[in-house]
Amino acid sequence: MRFRIYKRKVVILTVVVVVCGFAVWSNGNRQRKVAVFPKEAESVRRGAAAAAAGGGSSSSSSSSSSSISSSNNNNNQAQAPPQPQAQAQAQAQAQAQVQIQAQVQAQPQIHTTVPVSRRAANETPVEKAAAAAKAEADNTTLVYRSIVFQLNFDQTIRNEGKFRMVRQKDDLVVVVQVHNRPEYLRLLVDSLRKARGVESVLLIFSHDYWSPEINQVVASVDFCSVLQIFFPFSIQLYPQEFPGNDPKDCPRDIPKKDALKMGCINAEYPDSFGHYREAKFSQTKHHWWWKLHFVWDRVRALKDHQGLVLLIEEDHYLAPDFYHVLKMMAALKREQCPDCGVLSLGSYGHVGYSSKANRVEVKAWKSTEHNMGMAFNRQTYQQLIQCTDAFCTYDDYNWDWSLQHLTVTCLPTFWKVMVCEAPRVFHAGDCGMHHKKSACMPASQKTKIDNVLQSSGNQLFPKSLLITKRLPANGAGGVAPHVKNGGWGDIRDHELCKSYLRLQ
Repeated sequence: MRFRIYKRKVVILTVVVVVCGFAVWSNGNRQRKVAVFPKEAESVRRGAAAAAAGGGSSSSSSSSSSSISSSNNNNNQAQAPPQPQAQAQAQAQAQAQVQIQAQVQAQPQIHTTVPVSRRAANETPVEKAAAAAKAEADNTTLVYRSIVFQLNFDQTIRNEGKFRMVRQKDDLVVVVQVHNRPEYLRLLVDSLRKARGVESVLLIFSHDYWSPEINQVVASVDFCSVLQIFFPFSIQLYPQEFPGNDPKDCPRDIPKKDALKMGCINAEYPDSFGHYREAKFSQTKHHWWWKLHFVWDRVRALKDHQGLVLLIEEDHYLAPDFYHVLKMMAALKREQCPDCGVLSLGSYGHVGYSSKANRVEVKAWKSTEHNMGMAFNRQTYQQLIQCTDAFCTYDDYNWDWSLQHLTVTCLPTFWKVMVCEAPRVFHAGDCGMHHKKSACMPASQKTKIDNVLQSSGNQLFPKSLLITKRLPANGAGGVAPHVKNGGWGDIRDHELCKSYLRLQ
């Protein structure tokens, strides 16, 4: 009886030991099976890294294969002869490992076909330098875009605290369109510094070129509140793509049939004269329309502004009494010419001030005469912005000739302009987009303007204004552009121009 009990205990103990041993063996086998995957993943990573470094696919595959083989050998040495169920598990494991091995061997072959890395090894020093320069230029462009976005969002007004008590609600806003002529911008800033009443102005500089030198000129303004905004689609911010100069764009003078054969991007869209776009000319019209919209609808400080906005450019020069005269013109408009949509500080002739300093005329607006020193209110802006499609699709790269087109095709009525007979704004620029001079001479231009102002000093700051000429009572009608100038046939320019209304 004792022997039977003892024998039963031994059998039970033996079964327990066998079961525990089988469980330990199975658990170890599963751990070894799972451990294969990190090794395979690491092999793939090593293979990809080797490919990026210029290594061949065969070495990566060999490394992966040896890693798998080593794992398989270790597994085979550790495993006891399997039972029938264990044999099925072992076969499944072997098949899975074979599939993994095939995948790992194939994976590096996909990633190692990287011609860039092999070309890099054969690049000449000149090619390497060019690639490095391009990368640096790309990084600089991204930095500029980031700065422009941040500044347009922040809209920090400098000197605001200094002149908060001076500037009244709806007081004058002066917007300067700036490109890259700092020598002329200095003249403009000097003329503004001498102007009486300028401390009440909000002065906005709208840039399409980031320049430390220009920023220094703007930073020198300490006589009024200042805001800088930046056209976010300039050539400088997009130097190798639209709206800049895309290498895949069509050459300017190529015939359309040849452009279609070439397959350049804008082959279908030459202008009215068969020419293709030039970014340096298209940019000015884009900047003008974007600036108009941004100032009236996106500058938070002007959200409820009902006063005048005066539009000038970097190569203009203002008379000391421009602010004084413009305020009187605004009052005269309310009293005697409520349908005058635009006020102009003068045309291009340097007329003497004798007997004309207090005289203004009311005329039909002409782009060749009244595009300098234009001022208007929100009502006129709203009428303009309703003509966005007409402005943005008219085939003329000049913003002022495009406005001329609107005055006879889209606006409710043609523009009446009240203009000073003796100008309070002067065009100092003797070089630029529409001038062929090889050398700019801002100093000589300043001397000519100063001579006019000094000789007429006693005529400045008139006490009242008088309208001396008016349109005929029956109205002469608007003035249509005599011809399109072209340069604006590309549909991409049209769509970008129209998109500014949707941009926040």
